Amino acid sequence: MTATPGASLSSLEAPALPAPSTPARPVHRAGRWIDHWDPEDAVFWRGGGRAIARRNLTLSVYAEFLGFCVWALWSVVVPQLPAAGFDLTLDQQFWLIAVPSLVGATLRIPYTFAVPVFGGRNWTVVSALLLLVPALALAWAVSDAQHSFGVLLACAALAGFGGGNFASSMTNISFFFPEAEKGKALGLNAAGGNLGTGVVQLLVPAVIAVGAGVHLERAGLAFVPLALLAAVLAWRGMDNLTGVRSDFRSFAAATRNPHTWVISFLYIGTFGSFIGYSGAFPTLLKTQFPEVSTSIAFLGALVGALTRPLGGMVADRLGGARVTIASFAVLVVGALGAVTGLRLHSFWLFFAAFMVLFTGAGIGNGATYRMIPAVFRAGVSGPDRLAAARKSAAGCIGIAGAVGAYGGFLIPRGFAMAKEAYGSLVPALWVFVAAYLVMATLTYAVYARRGAALAAEKV
Repeated sequence: MTATPGASLSSLEAPALPAPSTPARPVHRAGRWIDHWDPEDAVFWRGGGRAIARRNLTLSVYAEFLGFCVWALWSVVVPQLPAAGFDLTLDQQFWLIAVPSLVGATLRIPYTFAVPVFGGRNWTVVSALLLLVPALALAWAVSDAQHSFGVLLACAALAGFGGGNFASSMTNISFFFPEAEKGKALGLNAAGGNLGTGVVQLLVPAVIAVGAGVHLERAGLAFVPLALLAAVLAWRGMDNLTGVRSDFRSFAAATRNPHTWVISFLYIGTFGSFIGYSGAFPTLLKTQFPEVSTSIAFLGALVGALTRPLGGMVADRLGGARVTIASFAVLVVGALGAVTGLRLHSFWLFFAAFMVLFTGAGIGNGATYRMIPAVFRAGVSGPDRLAAARKSAAGCIGIAGAVGAYGGFLIPRGFAMAKEAYGSLVPALWVFVAAYLVMATLTYAVYARRGAALAAEKV
């Protein structure tokens, strides 16, 4: 054969091969790793991607639900400690309630980056097993009334492991779903987790009261098999995504955007109120209205969890900023009602006011979270810039979730400081009213005021 002049030897001996095609289905390998994941491809999504994503979501909701349960355990146990022989001041009781939120909020940032480092399935197994530590520590701490307040405080701090689960769970699920379905998936994941607070306040009091006496250790021991089950289910049924990487640049970009910190401040008022009031409510009922059973305290957290999706749906129609402002107005009404209930020593007015507070917090949670992608997408055009905006919004979600959780520390400590300084909880509620008014004003000025840069975007 005569070579064509100018042709290279390699072109004669090795004809060009067709480019490898993109897999139309997920590609698995050992360790339940998936090497190819493209939920935006409709063929890929219908060819098995949707089923895998939904399975991971279901198991993630259960693991996150348990995390919230363990995070809230001390809110149930603390009101029962005096009956078990522990001699604690009200200030010490509020410390035991507040510290899990402080630790949980702080852990949310490292938990966010754990998923890309270890894999979503692997980290869900680890985080579920970590729940054994606070559960067993609680069971040991409350087994002997001679244990010091410092021992109790250290064991309560370990419950913060449960608070960190939210961040890793939300991060993991965000990678599985396409943009069109991500909001719904994350909403279900968040709502399922939030329900854990109400459920633990409903069921654990019954568990520790079965039989004669008060068996506080059962509050921790009951979650040992549940945490083991979550780890086994995650190990057998969840998946790791190979292509997931920690995007530190996007996270850093989010920290440089002033809207990240505005929204984080607002989230202290919405999610922080939910987790703070949820933790404090049983102790508030026990100390302010000792003649009434605390068995109905779970209703507050339940209302807050169930109204969160409602806030998101209404915000989709009316705009997140408007609904967030309305939620702060509801929170003001609830706080003022609680002030009146305390002054009149009216249990039913106090209880109703707190249901209003939980409703405002729940609606605000969904609305404020909905604002994040809208704020970062506003005024952005072009596929590259939109992709960068989505990544920055994801970083903002992680930061706001962590900062907002500090409200779970601030609210119980606010009640404790007011009681210590003034002998009443009322001053704390007035401070909360002032904070909600500031947050509502800030939301209006930045996102809703006529003439504001983002007002036309209806964020």
